Amino acid sequence: MWAPLRVDLALKGEMMKTVSVLKYTFTAIGLAMLIGTFLLYSNTRDFLKTAITTDGTVVALVPSRSSNSVTYAPVIQFQDKTGRLVEFMSSSSSNPPSYDEGEKVEVFYQASAPESARINGFFSLWGLPTILGGLGILFFLVGFSIIVFGRLKNRKAESLRKYGMPVKAKIKSVYIDRAFTVNGRNPYKISAEWQCPQSAEIHVFNSDNIWFDPTDRIVDEEVTVLIEKENPKKYHVDISSLPETAG
Repeated sequence: MWAPLRVDLALKGEMMKTVSVLKYTFTAIGLAMLIGTFLLYSNTRDFLKTAITTDGTVVALVPSRSSNSVTYAPVIQFQDKTGRLVEFMSSSSSNPPSYDEGEKVEVFYQASAPESARINGFFSLWGLPTILGGLGILFFLVGFSIIVFGRLKNRKAESLRKYGMPVKAKIKSVYIDRAFTVNGRNPYKISAEWQCPQSAEIHVFNSDNIWFDPTDRIVDEEVTVLIEKENPKKYHVDISSLPETAG
C-alpha cells in the first residue's frame, strides 16, 4: 500500500517555471539571431553592389589564440584606385591558414573606405551570417518545438479528459526519466499496466513528468488512464488524484 507524504510544491513550481522560461528564451534568441543574420546578409549584399575589385597580396598571417587553439587571419595589402597602398586584416581566421604569405587574392573595397576591404572568399564574405544563421535556426527550432509539443500535448490531454474511456491500470513502478533534464534535474514518471479484456493485450502507460518523487504519495495500487477507445496507444494518465498536502 502507498502512503501519502508532503509534496515539495516549491520545487515543482520552480521546474515548471524553468521549462516555460527556457522555451520562450530559446525561441527569442533564435529569432534575434535570424534577424541578425538577415542584417549581415543585407550588409554584405549592399557592399558587393558598389564594391571595386582589385588584386591584393597576403603579407602576413596574424595568430589569434584561444584557450584550446590558434587560428591565423591573413593581412592583405593592395593599391586603391588612387594608387595609395592600403593594408587590412581579414575578419575570418582559420587553422590551418586559408592563405599563404605572398599569395595573390582578389579584394573587394569601397572607394570611400578602402580599409574596410574584404577578400573575395566565401567565409570572408558569408562566414559570419552562415554561422549565426545556423545557430539561429537551431535555437528557434528547439524553443518553438517545445512550445508546439506542449500545446499539442495539452490539447490531446484535454480531448481525452472529455471523450476518453477511463480504465484502471495497475501501477508497476515509479522511475526517473533520465532522457529529460532541466537545471540538472530529471522528472519522475509513473508506469502502469492494463490488460484489454477483449484482446487480452497488455498496454503500458507512462504518466507526464512529475517534478518530485511521488512514490510515497500514491494512495492506491491503480491509477485511472483515459484512452482512445479504438487506439489505446493514445492515452492520458490521470495523476490529479495525487494529494498536494499530507493527509
